[in-house]
Amino acid sequence: MKVGLFIDTFYPMVDGVVKVVDNYARRLAKKCKVTVFCPTVKGYNTEEDKKYPYEIVRCTSLPLPGQDYSLPLPLADPAYNVPLIKSGLDIVHIHSPFAVGTSGVFYAKTHAIPAIATLHSQFRQDFERTFRLEPTVKMALNTLMMTFNSCDECWAVNSAIKELYETEYGLTSPCKVMLNATDHVPVADPAAAAARVNQRFGLAPDETVLLFVGRINYLKKIDFAARSLRILKDRGVKFKMIFAGQGLDEDRFAELIRELHLENDVIMAGLVGGREDLQDLYSRAKLFLFPSLYDANSLVQIEAACQSTPTVFLKGARTAATVADGVNALVSEPTEEAYADTIQAILADDERYDRLAKAAREQLYLDWDTVVDGVYQLYQEKIAAKKKDVEANSLTNRLRQTFLRGAEANQ
Repeated sequence: MKVGLFIDTFYPMVDGVVKVVDNYARRLAKKCKVTVFCPTVKGYNTEEDKKYPYEIVRCTSLPLPGQDYSLPLPLADPAYNVPLIKSGLDIVHIHSPFAVGTSGVFYAKTHAIPAIATLHSQFRQDFERTFRLEPTVKMALNTLMMTFNSCDECWAVNSAIKELYETEYGLTSPCKVMLNATDHVPVADPAAAAARVNQRFGLAPDETVLLFVGRINYLKKIDFAARSLRILKDRGVKFKMIFAGQGLDEDRFAELIRELHLENDVIMAGLVGGREDLQDLYSRAKLFLFPSLYDANSLVQIEAACQSTPTVFLKGARTAATVADGVNALVSEPTEEAYADTIQAILADDERYDRLAKAAREQLYLDWDTVVDGVYQLYQEKIAAKKKDVEANSLTNRLRQTFLRGAEANQ
C-alpha cells in the first residue's frame, strides 16, 4: 500500500496538526510506503528530511507577513509535482484544505483512488480575523468546503467538530469521528521527573505548578489565563505557572505579565521540545490550563491526561467535547472570575482532585499505536471499496456504450 499524507505546513514548524501527520506517518511506515507532501520554509535545509522514517516531498512557499505559516506553491514547483505524478499512491489523506491538500484531492480524482480528509480546525475563526467582511468570509469558507466535499470521507477530531462542519460549514461528504492521540507515555518515576523539573526551573518541591503548553499566541486566550492567575494571587493562592512554547505574541504577553505583576509567579519556559522533557513537565503540573476557544481538539490535553494531569477548559470550547466536566476534566464558565474559582476549588479539595486525575488518565489518554492500527484497516477498506466502485462504473459504462451502439444500429 502506498499512502500519501498532504499538509500545508510541516516541520520545522510545529503545531498539533504537524504532530498528527508525523505520528500517522511514523506508524504507517512500519506497514506500508508513506510519503508526506508538504511545503518547505525559507532557510530550512531539506537534508534534515532524511532523518525521518518516511519520504517527504516538499514544494516552495512564500512567507506570510505577521503569520506563523507560509503560503505553499505546489503548482509552480516541478520538484513537487514530478514525485507526486510518479508516486503511484493507493490512497490520499489530506490534513489541510489549501494548496497542498487540494493537490492531493486532485491526484486522487484523476487516478480514481480514495481521498480522505481530517477536519482539524475551525476555519471560520481564521477567516473572520483575516477578511472581516462576511461575504468574503463566506466565499473563502465555501471554497474550502469544495475541497472537503470532494473527498470520499471526512474524519472529524471529535463530535463537536463533526456537528460544526455538518450544520454550519456545509459539509456533505460522509463524516465520522476519528480521535487524536499522543505518543507520550506515563513517566516511570514521577518523583524523579518532578526533581528534574524543579532543578530546571528553580522550583521548590512543595510548590503548586500550573501549566500551559502551546503557541504563545493570544488566539489561545493566554491573556485570559494570565488575568485569572492575577485573581488567584489576589486571593492568596500560591502557585507557579509555566507557559511552555513560542509564538508571535511572546513580547506582548511578557509585557502583560509585567503589567499584572506576575513576574515572580509566571515562568516563560520557551520551547520545550523533547518528548521526555514535556512528559516530565506535564507530570510535575497539578493542573493544565487550556482556556482556548480556538482549538478543535488539541493534542496537549491528551498529553496532560497521559500524566494524570487534569485540564481546565472553558464552556463552549469544542476541544472539550471529549471530556466530562467534573469527572475527568473541569469546564469553567467563560469569565476570568469563574476560571479562577474553578482552579481554586479543585486545588483545595485533595480527594476530588485525586479522583479527577485518575479518571483523566484512564478515560482520556489514547496512544497513537492503537489509533493508527485502526486507520490502516480503514485505508485498506477504502481502497478495496473504491476499486469495486471503479470496476462497477466501468462495467456500467461498457454496457451503456453497447446499448447505444445497438440502438444506433437499429435506427
